[in-house]
Amino acid sequence: MLLLLLAVARAANAQDKPNIVLIFADNFGYGELGSYGGGITRGAPTPRLDALAREGTRLTNFNVEPSCTPSRSALMTGRHPIRDGTYSVPVDGKPYGLVQWEITIAKLLSQRGYATALYGKWHLGDSEGRYPNDQGFDEWYGIPNSSDESLWPHQADFDPAVAHFEYVMEGRRGEQTRKVKLYDNEARREIDGEVTDHTIDFMQRSVKASKPFFAYVPLTQPHMPTEASKAFTGKTGNGPWADMLAEMDYNAGRILDAVSALKIQDNTIVIFSSDNGPEETIPWRGWAGPWTGTYVTAMEGSLRVPFIIRWPGKVPAERVSNEIVHLTDLYTTLAKLGGADIPTDRAVDGVDQSTFLLGQQEKSSREWFPVFQQVAGAAGPELYAMKWRNYKLHFIWQERQYDSPQRLVVPRLIDLYDNPQERPEEATGESAIVTHAWILHAMFAELTKFQESLKKYPPVPVGTSDPYTPPSAR
Repeated sequence: MLLLLLAVARAANAQDKPNIVLIFADNFGYGELGSYGGGITRGAPTPRLDALAREGTRLTNFNVEPSCTPSRSALMTGRHPIRDGTYSVPVDGKPYGLVQWEITIAKLLSQRGYATALYGKWHLGDSEGRYPNDQGFDEWYGIPNSSDESLWPHQADFDPAVAHFEYVMEGRRGEQTRKVKLYDNEARREIDGEVTDHTIDFMQRSVKASKPFFAYVPLTQPHMPTEASKAFTGKTGNGPWADMLAEMDYNAGRILDAVSALKIQDNTIVIFSSDNGPEETIPWRGWAGPWTGTYVTAMEGSLRVPFIIRWPGKVPAERVSNEIVHLTDLYTTLAKLGGADIPTDRAVDGVDQSTFLLGQQEKSSREWFPVFQQVAGAAGPELYAMKWRNYKLHFIWQERQYDSPQRLVVPRLIDLYDNPQERPEEATGESAIVTHAWILHAMFAELTKFQESLKKYPPVPVGTSDPYTPPSAR
């Protein structure tokens, strides 16, 4: 009888907390899905993700960081990456990723009884102590870094004596991560299908165990090399990019079908988004839709990405909003919905958007955010721009990933309603900056508060090793 009561209590507890499935594409621009103007115009319809958008809420002003590692850090910690030394993609061989002092959303949800798993791309540390199973995930399968490394083994002059091979890896909490297989071109083609298989298996096991779950699914596509699996190569007849898009939609559909088959749809939050806007490494060019720019810039094409959220009966269906939301907000919002408390011993930049996303208020709880980015050769990150309401103030101008950053003598103020493509010739000049000074007062007031918080909570230096102790606790 006691065992029966405990089983009933576990099942009730699981139902009290929503399951969370977060599908996170890699370098996936705003304009790729049919619901965002892409789909058939990119060579492949996206019926499953478009249906997800109709069944839930679609945001047109969801913002991320300019590149992979910073965005994943912001998602995991709710903190702008300038705070924890993850403000650029690592290339210098220093220790990188999140120090163990950081508290990820996986750690928070795990403390509230969630089963947690990551399947796909991590990019927040590639050494023991910095893998997902060291940062709150019960298990993981995927790649620690990035997909361009799958090209290395096939390069004629690749020298493993001075470089390293990348591997598909897996790990469990409390155990060492192990290598599964070489991450080469063949593995690159098939990994997102494997990621989908692992996700479905994890959901099935969690439901059987009557545990709420958090499945973080950072897909590896469409990051270069953009290559579909063997099953999808040539399927659309419209080239590799379209084949990849069709496969991504198919894999997302498989996950959605599994949610339905498990009869947990009404208690499962499903989110689809991306870490940043498109790259333009020929021939793997993505598309930012109506926006200008590519990733690693502060242009809208870098910062605005698709965002779809579905939670039947909770999140309004067929709702489209242009309210400003930032990736850090997912940390705070998912913690709230999962019954977890936000850390109070550090600066957390994410704001709780639960009432907004649940349709209980029309306006976002956020008005602004800063955009920091590493300039080549600079000692640290610099403030590229800040976005406030419908305005963008550029301090460093860079339109595309291969352009040279230009430090502006006079900041460039843009009204994104009047100049959505951020054409410099239509931006406000020095005289207009004066006439729009009220906007600058509002923006700099927010920026000053942010800068003060950096003094109160000094950032974790880039390259910091574990164990790390914040200055206030030393």
